[in-house]
Amino acid sequence: MPPSTGLRARVRAELTAEIKDEARRQMAVEGASGISLRAITRALGMASSGIYRYFPSRDDLLTALIVDAYDSLGAAAEEADAGSGQDDFGARWSAVGHAVRDWARSHPHEYALVYGSPVPGYRAPQDTIGPASRVTSVLAGIVNDASRVGALSESPPAPGLAPLPVQAAVEARRLVDAAFPATTEEVVLRSVAAWTQLFGMVSFELFGHLEGVITDPAPVFDRTLLEMGAFVGLPAPRTLPPEMRRDARGSGRIGHGGN
Repeated sequence: MPPSTGLRARVRAELTAEIKDEARRQMAVEGASGISLRAITRALGMASSGIYRYFPSRDDLLTALIVDAYDSLGAAAEEADAGSGQDDFGARWSAVGHAVRDWARSHPHEYALVYGSPVPGYRAPQDTIGPASRVTSVLAGIVNDASRVGALSESPPAPGLAPLPVQAAVEARRLVDAAFPATTEEVVLRSVAAWTQLFGMVSFELFGHLEGVITDPAPVFDRTLLEMGAFVGLPAPRTLPPEMRRDARGSGRIGHGGN
């Protein structure tokens, strides 16, 4: 690559990053719907038409921010999973759940962008699907790994519960084929319920819906995370994440095999 080409690429990458950083600053103040390309050019001292060489429209910029957010969260989940003992499925589940909550608390505006209210008039393109699937793939992989080696406990449905409806079984089978090849339809549906509860807990905390209800969300989240894993059929963690070990020592709880 000629030196001039390499320099142009570096300058473009740096300015692209500056544009996205300024957009995140706007988002923190005005929300995602308040992002303005014109305001960004003013803040960065760019010509008003210059930004369109990087992002042809506000929606293109929003897409870039969404992809960045999903990739950042996905990387945090993947790192947490990789840092746990791979045969300690309960610990992997807990570590990933805590990684999601920690990332959300550290990046509240980015979390709101991807899990909060839709931006009026914006329609996410196909480019966002892969990044959005990263956390889900990690959680599905934990459940599937546990099932594959016989570590998943599949408790029967609650007494009196009707058999799985045909259409629900069809949806579950599609997910089995896509991400849970070693699991049953019943486990897949429980995993979907646990996945939505995980993000529901995080969203309720982040968006203020627990105010006046729960004083300290952390221990409630810890316990709910373990309950979700048990509901899916995962074994109890042999080693708890650091946050839960500190809480167990402080309260005198033994927990689930915490070291």
